Amino acid sequence: MKAVIPAAGLGTRFLPATKAQPKEMLPVYNKPTIQYVVEEAVASGIDDILIITGKGKRSIEDHFDRSFELEYYLRNSGKMDNLVEVEAISEMADIYYVRQKQQKGLGDAILCAEKHIDGQPFAVLLGDTISQSRIPCTQKLIDIHEKYGTSAIAIEEVPQDKIKRYGIIKGHEVDKSIYKIEDLVEKPRPEDAPSNLAIIGRYLLMPEIFDHITNISPGVGGEIQLTDAMRALDSVYGYVFPGKIYDIGNTVEWIKSSLEVALHDPAVRDKLMEHLNNILNE
Repeated sequence: MKAVIPAAGLGTRFLPATKAQPKEMLPVYNKPTIQYVVEEAVASGIDDILIITGKGKRSIEDHFDRSFELEYYLRNSGKMDNLVEVEAISEMADIYYVRQKQQKGLGDAILCAEKHIDGQPFAVLLGDTISQSRIPCTQKLIDIHEKYGTSAIAIEEVPQDKIKRYGIIKGHEVDKSIYKIEDLVEKPRPEDAPSNLAIIGRYLLMPEIFDHITNISPGVGGEIQLTDAMRALDSVYGYVFPGKIYDIGNTVEWIKSSLEVALHDPAVRDKLMEHLNNILNE
């Protein structure tokens, strides 16, 4: 199976930090956001990945490419642990790139992958969303796809004040944490939402999604919305993801995500906790 990672957005919520670098390359603790996403795809058994990029995204390609000058320096300096880590980044998977020519929405970005997917089911992992759990979220969607033979998406319960930021599903539970989806609504007002179950940036899609994207009109924000195209699919299942989701959608969430990920590293946890306690006590 192949994976598609949309990473063509301009990242305007992070300006000026994203003036000269993609938001997907902003570090969460000690790694760029998009590296966590690629690692999830690889951990789910996927080694063919297409990243949808745009103007100003060249550093993503550079990150997953070989860096002979850096590798030479690390080898000669005896920094072998760093060398192994750097070399592993370029060997994780076969990574390809295609540009989304215009910012016309997530649906349009996915449409850019049609030729590469070549008529097969495929995974989609948003490039600014990190998921962490014992079993990768994408792996669970693959398992659901294999069981039901259809599309599957990850969902989670969100508070009322965040509903307007997400695509929201209407459906009924058919198995533990698995919903048969009846409808999807992109960024509804909380009072109009059919539930509080939100789509969280992980999808397993059947190839007919491309036909539906082609046939829909622009939706919320005047963009081609993937959620609108999924409404036309014959069948979609939702999986309530039990792990942790880090939505790097704005500066506050990005900072919180970096702190939480860092606190899981024993090498820095104690010093970081001490520093945070000092700040709180001042």
